[in-house]
Amino acid sequence: MTDPRWLDQEQQRAWRSFLLGTTLLMDRIDEDLRRDHGLSAVEYEILVRLSEADGQLRMAQLAASLAHSRSRVTHTVKRMEGAGLVQRAGSTEDGRGVICRLTDEGLEMLRTAAPSHVETVRQALVDVVPNDDLMALGRVMDAVCDQLIAAHPERELR
Repeated sequence: MTDPRWLDQEQQRAWRSFLLGTTLLMDRIDEDLRRDHGLSAVEYEILVRLSEADGQLRMAQLAASLAHSRSRVTHTVKRMEGAGLVQRAGSTEDGRGVICRLTDEGLEMLRTAAPSHVETVRQALVDVVPNDDLMALGRVMDAVCDQLIAAHPERELR
């Protein structure tokens, strides 16, 4: 067995900054959405994904697009269904799958929440770093996604 390729001090600092920064950023986004709109960040993202897919997706596609387990998405969608934001129905195409549809109430919630969500993203990330660094972060994360998605093409979301 070969020795691990340990991170040097600079790499370790960058890795830990990434971990802490993404955790704090996602916590802030979730906190603001819950406080201002009664939505979790995952619920908001489900509304976004459905909106971008002409209002409906198969549950399996929705789970893959979020990189979450089917059971986690099913649980979240059930809660959202109870709030009137989405509806589930059997697929008319093949009768096997379940379709998640955005309701008018869900679309209105998305329209209401989107401006404050974007402001949170701006305040917590976009306006904090120079644009060149933000674009570099985008390139870095694209490279990470490309490498990880290559092993699971069904997770291609972009």
